[in-house]
Amino acid sequence: MDTPTLVLAIYALIAVVVLAATVLSKSHRIMNTLAVGLSASYITLTLYALLSVDLPAYGLVSNYFLIDHLSIYEILIAAILFLFAAVYAREYVESSIETNEMNRSNLKLFYVAFNLLLITIVYAFLADSLALFWILAELTTAFSAVLIVTLNAPKNIVATLKYIFITSTCMLFAFIGLILIFTLTQNNLGVGTLNWSILMTIANTLSPAIMFAAFIFTFVGFAAKSGIVPFHAWLPSAHSKAPAPVSAILSGAITSVGIYGIIRIYAVASQTSELPKISWFLVSFGLLSMAVAALSMLNQVNLKKLIGYSTVENMGFLLVGLGLGTTTAIFWMLFYILAHAFTKASLFFSAGILHHQFQSVRLARIKNAFKLQPFASWGLIVGVTAMTGVPLFAIFLPKFSLLIESAVVSPVLLLGLLVIFLLVAAAFGIFMVRLFSHSEKAYDSDLKPFRAGWNMKIPIVVLIAVVFILGVVFPEQLTDFLNAIVLELGVK
Repeated sequence: MDTPTLVLAIYALIAVVVLAATVLSKSHRIMNTLAVGLSASYITLTLYALLSVDLPAYGLVSNYFLIDHLSIYEILIAAILFLFAAVYAREYVESSIETNEMNRSNLKLFYVAFNLLLITIVYAFLADSLALFWILAELTTAFSAVLIVTLNAPKNIVATLKYIFITSTCMLFAFIGLILIFTLTQNNLGVGTLNWSILMTIANTLSPAIMFAAFIFTFVGFAAKSGIVPFHAWLPSAHSKAPAPVSAILSGAITSVGIYGIIRIYAVASQTSELPKISWFLVSFGLLSMAVAALSMLNQVNLKKLIGYSTVENMGFLLVGLGLGTTTAIFWMLFYILAHAFTKASLFFSAGILHHQFQSVRLARIKNAFKLQPFASWGLIVGVTAMTGVPLFAIFLPKFSLLIESAVVSPVLLLGLLVIFLLVAAAFGIFMVRLFSHSEKAYDSDLKPFRAGWNMKIPIVVLIAVVFILGVVFPEQLTDFLNAIVLELGVK
């Protein structure tokens, strides 16, 4: 058995062992430790693959899987998010049980779904077959939906049904797009294929018009997974209703599955003469998503919804970066995926502490946050500062670089992006002022501070530290790694 196939087999073996142990376990501590162990194991195995596999490795296991720099990059980001979410969940979930937000009988369901979601995401990123990727992407919807409804809240069921209905309906369009691609390759090769690695080698022989149509259909499905306007309605409500560790995963990992699908299809379609149309299509939807999200953020009174709409805005910005299409733009778009995922996770983790303190994240319910939860309050302030792209934080570099790239394309595009960024910064600023101005008002003296332990604090500290370090020091190894992804995507 060659090394790439061995790596895929070990991913599966670890998954089976952890899932079996979780099902047999009756202890919350053990179930949580298994979730931490699964994430840590996947990080270790992925790093091993990076160092030992001759990348890219295509056509693995009967041409169903691949291992390349993009798949490893996305797996590492997702596994790290799941690791921090699992560490955070140990105390968060226990506190949710104590406040009757979650039944102890749902613990096993929560952790089984949590682990299955990570496993499915990992194999989705490893899929060479776009049909297999489509199936796995749909499964991520099912498993993440289970995580949302584990809380004792009827509104969570409504949010979950909206999430399932919108994403699954839109994924039917992606299915049609894949049928078009399969039929197109069947006419060209005599045998149809949906293998990304093969499609990349024959992309310039495919009909540009049909490939453009296929791109639009697949875009609808994967855009819904990413929360792109007008397919975004599920995202703010799902993010706001889900437990904080799940919200972090939805924002940083689930949306990345959709963006990943768009990137893979774009890499094929961009080899045709329809690239200019595809580029403006992506930029247009990106700007629309950013504008709608920014305006929606201005009147928000729910902290997690505010952060959720910020995710919609950031996914739109990723589309703009992809639509610009230059090697520099794609490079910084890829880095933005990492910076956004880590920053947004820190925000949701801080919001989770406030939720346990006030049993709500609505402005009217949060008072004296600095007095009762100084750590979470500062976590929010630093996280929002980083999220708006202030220098010395990781998001500043890709934002600034992509703005420069947009100025080359169109001054109007640059102006539009700047206006949206100002609106987003204003929305965050207004909300934070309103949130912490309540700290000066009288509050119920019987309200005791919620004691957030280090399990909930360490993930926030580490994520903010990483975001800061990456904003100050850009490792040469990361530069080489991202350049390798750009090269494998065929960007010229």
